[in-house]
Amino acid sequence: MKSHAKKWQQRVWGYSASTIYYLLAIVLAVFSLGPVLILLFNSLKSDSELGSNPIGLPLQPLLSNYVNAWNQGNLGVTLLNSIIITTGTIIGIWIIAGLAAYALAHMDLPGGNAVLLYLVICFAIPFQLFLVPLYFLWSSLNLTDNLLGLIIIYWAINSPLAIMLLRSFLISIPRDFSEAARIDGANELQVALHVVMPLSLPGFLTVGLVAGFAAWNEFIYAITFIQNNSLLPVSTSFLSFQQSFHRYWGLTDAAGVIVMLPVIVLFLFLQRRFIEGLAAGGLK
Repeated sequence: MKSHAKKWQQRVWGYSASTIYYLLAIVLAVFSLGPVLILLFNSLKSDSELGSNPIGLPLQPLLSNYVNAWNQGNLGVTLLNSIIITTGTIIGIWIIAGLAAYALAHMDLPGGNAVLLYLVICFAIPFQLFLVPLYFLWSSLNLTDNLLGLIIIYWAINSPLAIMLLRSFLISIPRDFSEAARIDGANELQVALHVVMPLSLPGFLTVGLVAGFAAWNEFIYAITFIQNNSLLPVSTSFLSFQQSFHRYWGLTDAAGVIVMLPVIVLFLFLQRRFIEGLAAGGLK
C-alpha cells in the first residue's frame, strides 16, 4: 500500500510540475508576443482611437497608415540603406572577428590574455564617449555622409563582443584538427579557412545575428554622421512622424511593423542555418 501511495504521489507531483512548466511557458509567450500584438493592433488605429483604445483590437482598421508611413518616412530609401549597412557590417565582423578569434583560440599568441582584457575594456566603455572626436576625425577623412564610414564605425563598435563570443566557440573545437592540418603542410590561413572555420559555422551565424541587429537598430551614430536624406538608415525614419509637440502614433506604429519584418526574416533565416550548421559541424 505504501509503495502504491508513493507512486501515486510521484505521478501527481509529475503532473503538477508539468502543469506549472506549461503555465510558465504560456506566461513567457504572452510576455514576449504581447507587445508585438499591441504594436500590430495600434498600427491600424487612428490617433484618436489610440487615445481611447490603446491596447485593444482596432475598431476601424486603417491600412492607409502603412501607405502614409511608407511615403512620409521615405522607408523605401532608408530600408535599402539599412540593408546595405547591415550586410556590410556582418561581412566585416565575420572577417575581423573570425581571424582575431582564431588567433586567440588556436594559436599561441603572445599577450593573448592582455588582448582579451583590452577587448573587455573596449566593450565596457560606452561608445558615445568617442562621438565628438570621431566626428572631427571622420570629417577630416571625408567619411561623413558616407555609408562606408558608418559601416567602419559599426565594425569597431561590434568587434570586441563578436571576437569574445566567437573565441568562446572556437575554444570548444579540439586543436587536434588544426594540428593534423599543420602536419599535412597547411599554413595558418589554410587551417583557419578550411579546417576550423567550417566547423564553427554556428558561431559565425550567432555573431552575424548579434552584429546585424545592432547595426539595424543603431541611431546615435547614424543621425550624427549621416546628414544626406538619401543616405539615412531606417532607424532615423521615425523622426519624420513628429511635428513640434505632436507625434503621429499610428504612423509610428505602422513604420515599426514595417521595420520589424526584415529583422524577423533575418532571424528566422539565420536560426534555420544555425541549426543546419550545428548539425554539419557535429558530423564533420
